[in-house]
Amino acid sequence: MSGTSFNHTSSVAGPRVVVGVSDMAVSSNPKLTLSTYALGSCVGVVAYDGEAHIGGMLHFMLPDSAVVPGKAATQPAMFADTGMDLLCRALVDARADPRRLRFLIAGGASMLGGQDAFKIGTRNVRAALQFFIIHGFPAPQSIVGGQLNRTLHLDINTGVVALKSPSLNESYSLAQ
Repeated sequence: MSGTSFNHTSSVAGPRVVVGVSDMAVSSNPKLTLSTYALGSCVGVVAYDGEAHIGGMLHFMLPDSAVVPGKAATQPAMFADTGMDLLCRALVDARADPRRLRFLIAGGASMLGGQDAFKIGTRNVRAALQFFIIHGFPAPQSIVGGQLNRTLHLDINTGVVALKSPSLNESYSLAQ
């Protein structure tokens, strides 16, 4: 089931959980890094409670579960609305305080440039931002749009998110 599987691989920095497309993970293990790779039109949502040192990551690919309700029931992390709800509930279940959560979103690129008639990346970003507004969360840090893929790594111990793309290598802190 999406959101519950952890793919552990080793790295120099310690154990890593890879969050694949249409998946999510939440952890309070300070030795863990959550990572998602090659966000194109998909959006990666990173959440972190700096006091409890609990973080989560979602990699969704479509903005609205109403288009395919059957798929949303079996794979809620595929969609912005059901995936972000799943992420927030999992964070609270792990004892994160919703009032202390800080967010970062990345992705939402137009990988086809002007040829993208469906504008999935733009619609994904809009759906994520709408979720924050509806649920009263603070505006997220965002690195979205353009035509580049992005990779995210969240260090659970520090709340630092490393963002990598072909032309960018930056870090952002979600700790309070």
